[in-house]
Amino acid sequence: MYCPECGFHQSEAHNYCERCGALLHVEGKVGDTTGPFAIGDAEADSGVWSGGVAVEGPTLAVRSGGGPTGEIFPVGRWVTIGRSPDSDIFLDDVTVSRNHAVVFRNDDTVVLKDLGSLNGTYVNRRRIEEDEVLADGDELQIGKFRLTFIAG
Repeated sequence: MYCPECGFHQSEAHNYCERCGALLHVEGKVGDTTGPFAIGDAEADSGVWSGGVAVEGPTLAVRSGGGPTGEIFPVGRWVTIGRSPDSDIFLDDVTVSRNHAVVFRNDDTVVLKDLGSLNGTYVNRRRIEEDEVLADGDELQIGKFRLTFIAG
């Protein structure tokens, strides 16, 4: 089982996350799942993301975690992610490093690079150790935030 807030892996016997203390089980409610996010055919054809905002080109969408949830960020040549107010994508969480990661375009690919963060950067629940080429629908997790990459 993975914590819906921080993604920490633990046994099914726990009611609260060992790392962040979040409630893991709510009676009658299925927990959040994570993984690649699929865009429906109608959304893909129209170029409009489910939030009702037009998406043109590579984009990161904040799916959960608080603060900027629902916001989308176009991926230009270089996009910084971190807890620093100067970051292009500011994620207000103590588990996010000030200069946590960067997303950049390299010819026809979009690449995610962890900048030596303490708590790591994850793509589809896998911690990345090297530059990671992003594919449409990949889920990024940085601290308690989950973002979806939309190739556009």
